[in-house]
Amino acid sequence: MSYGYQTNTWGGVVGHPAGVTSIKDLFYLTYGSDEKALRDIAAAGYDGFEIFDGNLERYADDPTPFEGWMRATGLTLIAVYSGANFIYADCLDDEFVRLEQAARLGQRFGASYHVIGGGAIRGSGPRASDYEALARGLDRVAALTSHFGLQAMFHPHLGTIVQAPDELDRLLRLTDIPLCPDTGHVIAGGGDPVELIRSYRDRIPYVHFKDWADGRFLPLGEGTMDLAAVVAALGGAPNGTWWTVELDETDKDPRIAAEESLRALKDLVG
Repeated sequence: MSYGYQTNTWGGVVGHPAGVTSIKDLFYLTYGSDEKALRDIAAAGYDGFEIFDGNLERYADDPTPFEGWMRATGLTLIAVYSGANFIYADCLDDEFVRLEQAARLGQRFGASYHVIGGGAIRGSGPRASDYEALARGLDRVAALTSHFGLQAMFHPHLGTIVQAPDELDRLLRLTDIPLCPDTGHVIAGGGDPVELIRSYRDRIPYVHFKDWADGRFLPLGEGTMDLAAVVAALGGAPNGTWWTVELDETDKDPRIAAEESLRALKDLVG
């Protein structure tokens, strides 16, 4: 286990359009080529990859192509990424239809983790009860995912009720789910990834790396993040777990951006 990369750089972060009218079908999805993503990730020097649940759903009925690309590249599927609103009781069961399918597909393709983002922001603004509902939903996801042999963890994210440091602290007092911090989202939300890692080190089995500056996510080493301090806070090396780089979009060739980020990490780890 060592370094991974998210496939969403090849096509950007979108979602399944059926989700507008059918909550159970609102998978995360990127419209790029899954085959090209895996081949480029392997060529850039990574050992594994993370992928959206909607991209795995493409192969639910015929896993053969995806399994073939995994064999050809030698990459390990580290995690499947899902998201949900969690705060609306009327649609929660439909959201769990999708979350269960994601966990099932993660198991089929050998994933270790199920990374979960979520906590919708109401049009009228967050309510105290929304954090309690999110915590209950995350506990339910953790139990569901463990049934399929995966470990669930929560990913704080811009555009949710868990963006700022105080919002994360508030949520984590209500649930025991492990944490997958994303260094770029932490900075964009007004936090310090080094401080967060030090505060919650025992709850962090897995990390997303990205840089941030001027309102944009960037390859490692191109933004404001103190990458050396982040690496030091994590113990200086992956040490038997996975460090995954994620870059939602880039003006560069995705493979080149992936190579640059891996080089920045390895220059610090040695």
